[in-house]
Amino acid sequence: MEADLTWEDRALGFRVDARGMGIPSAFTVSMDPALRKALDDMRALEKGALANPDEGRMVGHYWLRAPELAPDPAIAEEIRTTLTRVLAFAGEVHGSGRFRNYLLVGIGGSALGPQFVAEALGSEDDRLRPHFLDNTDPDGIARTLGRLDEDLAGTLTIVVSKSGGTPETRNGMLEAAAAYRARSLDFGKHACAVTQEGSALDHTAKEQGFLARFPMWDWVGGRTSELSAVGLLPAALQGIDVRAMLQGAAAMDRATREGDPAHNPAALLALSWHHATEGVGKRDMVVLPYKDRLALFSRYLQQLVMESLGKERDLDGKVVHQGIAVYGNKGSTDQHAYVQQLREGVPNFFVTFLQVLRDGGSGLEVEPGITSGDYLQGFLLGTRRALHEAGRPSILLTLREVSPASVGALIALYERAVGLYASLIRVNAYHQPGVEAGKKAAAAVLALQKKVVAALEQRGASGGTVEQVAADAGVVDDAETVERILEHLAANPGRGVSRREDGKTARYVAA
Repeated sequence: MEADLTWEDRALGFRVDARGMGIPSAFTVSMDPALRKALDDMRALEKGALANPDEGRMVGHYWLRAPELAPDPAIAEEIRTTLTRVLAFAGEVHGSGRFRNYLLVGIGGSALGPQFVAEALGSEDDRLRPHFLDNTDPDGIARTLGRLDEDLAGTLTIVVSKSGGTPETRNGMLEAAAAYRARSLDFGKHACAVTQEGSALDHTAKEQGFLARFPMWDWVGGRTSELSAVGLLPAALQGIDVRAMLQGAAAMDRATREGDPAHNPAALLALSWHHATEGVGKRDMVVLPYKDRLALFSRYLQQLVMESLGKERDLDGKVVHQGIAVYGNKGSTDQHAYVQQLREGVPNFFVTFLQVLRDGGSGLEVEPGITSGDYLQGFLLGTRRALHEAGRPSILLTLREVSPASVGALIALYERAVGLYASLIRVNAYHQPGVEAGKKAAAAVLALQKKVVAALEQRGASGGTVEQVAADAGVVDDAETVERILEHLAANPGRGVSRREDGKTARYVAA
């Protein structure tokens, strides 16, 4: 017998239906104690328990939409003051008429959240048009800056970095600043920062006279920062009702604090994920929003879910290699790309469908009595039925409309579900040692590049092979990395390295 697993809040216009997951009632009963324990863990976090002992910090993104719950009155006051300052600054910018665009420079959650919200809630009436630098790809940076080239004077740049030392963000800021200088514009008079007090970026913002500085707190992680100044500032500048976003998130938070798992939508999701993956990540999460405005939701969830749950060790230090892989895009576009495999291929996934009841658009009948929106719903329901007939599990999330409140609620729902699931599988959802390891490895490669260039310069006009340069640089065992460095430098004019063919062997020479 399957459990009747649904939850609905009519006032919020939000429904979660997990009946398609095929969860037996006995499984729901068996998981009830663990879910109640996870809800207890979440209550402790909200009260200020150390969520990240290895970093000695709390995790308090829930306080952002309910400051009165913060364990310290000073934190509550900071939250309220920051929101007031964000709204006041946005009002000043709109009133000045100086700016027509904003350019957000960030990486990871500092960009994914704002991008998702900008796409979901933007319109032709945006007060400022959004643009993003979210990578250290020089071609991508040049393309974005090129689109703004004639209107840089009317562009406000928002630099988002907790430490100010994140290379991708620092590089984007330096490239943006150079573009402003090339047009004889003062970067500081066109910039503001969201960063931790006392950070390298905070000092830069002071020195260069940025228009404003807004805080990032150590108790808010990047992937849960959308409802802090990180996301509220660009949204407010765009003209989005950020108070409604916070109200929607607060309403969902109240629902997901429900102590009875059977009436808690986040617990319902966590239960569904645990059943589908057997608690060890055996299935991937395919996210299919049937709404163009929500197309970036799967990318947003990739970081939230995979960075939070993808862990080598559990809370006891035992190697577990946990996680849930997330992929997907929008329906019905992408059902043409991979529904064939979802229906008939490897059954290593479960699907989350997102349905939006209000169509928007023209309402034109493309057939008698049938609109484009009817077709969109038909594709969603038909695809879900086809997958169900093939024994493929799915969850259906229904929003009445895409609005600031519903987007805030959607963010809050998944933040809580991830935290609950992490408790069920006993991993720390709030640290990311793998990401830090990648940053350290990248720094090591850049340090090696300096050694390689110095070694090549020492060889003079005759240059050397990869093996010779690797030996000179003292990294004989890492000749492959040396080769990748040399071929990259040689492929880019002006980097001081050229490649010459010497029979079947390539030689590299310092220009």
